[in-house]
Amino acid sequence: MDDVALQRAEKQKNHIILGGKVHLYRRGKRGRYHCSATIEGKQYRASTEKDELRLAEEVAEEWYLKLRGMVRSGDLEKVTARKKEMTFKAAAEKFLEEFPVLTEGQRNPIYIAGHERRARKYLIPFFGKKGLSEITGGLVNEYRMHRIAQAKERWGKPPARTTMHQEIVCLRQILKTALRHQWMTALPDLSEPYRKNGKIAHRAWFSRDEYRQLYKATGLRARKPKNNKYKWWGEQLHDLILFMSNTGMRPDEILRLEYRDVTVAFDEGTQETILEIEVRGKRGYGPCKSTQNAVPVFERLKKRNNPQPTDRIFPKSHHAMFNEILKELGLKFDREGRPRTLYSLRHTYICFRLMEGADIYMLAKNCRTSVEMIEKYYAAHLKDVLDASAINVRKKRPKKEVAEIRKGELETLR
Repeated sequence: MDDVALQRAEKQKNHIILGGKVHLYRRGKRGRYHCSATIEGKQYRASTEKDELRLAEEVAEEWYLKLRGMVRSGDLEKVTARKKEMTFKAAAEKFLEEFPVLTEGQRNPIYIAGHERRARKYLIPFFGKKGLSEITGGLVNEYRMHRIAQAKERWGKPPARTTMHQEIVCLRQILKTALRHQWMTALPDLSEPYRKNGKIAHRAWFSRDEYRQLYKATGLRARKPKNNKYKWWGEQLHDLILFMSNTGMRPDEILRLEYRDVTVAFDEGTQETILEIEVRGKRGYGPCKSTQNAVPVFERLKKRNNPQPTDRIFPKSHHAMFNEILKELGLKFDREGRPRTLYSLRHTYICFRLMEGADIYMLAKNCRTSVEMIEKYYAAHLKDVLDASAINVRKKRPKKEVAEIRKGELETLR
């Protein structure tokens, strides 16, 4: 086709190539060419992305031959289904829309914000364009490897195990949202491969000597503060430490505690004056009975603050001053390198009660936890819990056998 004929052809809107199998056309007088073809009774269309007829014909021919091959092999149906499939990003957006509404009043806002941050910062950029059927266990492992490489490049070390766990939890919640909306039929395997069983480590707590060292230091800070304007803060911190270590309450429960929730009562069982506390925390409502040492602490708090019944007993956690004192005493970390926090005072209370022979079931009830948790994280490492008389039980043996054993032991000693 010479240049004149080509110019005449370009002025036409419609062209037929490959013996009428493919039609080339423009939507206006100018612009890019589009192509269409009918294969097995179904029409297909595409843009050539070309505005020159000669180039558009070449693209249209390649498109038709490729399309015919995909139709005959059945690959075209798979591609079409994939395009219609819901993407991971759409499922994630649905999850982020539902999660804050459905968990309002049940989940901490910080927890909700954490899931949104993980989804938008890490999960959506990696999985976003993938169809939900493409999210497999293998792809999840690729995500783990991607995160490790990314963290090493930026920080020089892989992300913490808990960090990865929280991200996989968020991923699972997104996929469960897709499952509930019937956008996928089953969840992929999200388990961590090649993982060894982690050892169970007891919680950081204070031994009796360490606890004595701590409350003496906070008592001195309360009586003789470094700066008089922090005197009230030092007194509150000292009483907070004593109160937590004699009630076993969690830090979040302490911060919610009001004066009307505490009653000074005489306990018939122990013949002691104790505090009966109505605890409201992450496990909802639960009763708590303190030791007798918590009573003078509570009376001192009332005298100092002259409160209303609805006032918080501890409106602040004083964690900055608490950490400062721990560092001064060299008690911030235990021998295993675990950091001590205000939560360690709850662990200290549980350990002290176990060492004094408290009933583990009643202790679990008083601390609003389970016997399993106490056995797993507290009783497992306390030697005082073990009863030697129950361990070193011996059956009665015949006198002849006993004599032989003693004779062998004596020969060993010689």
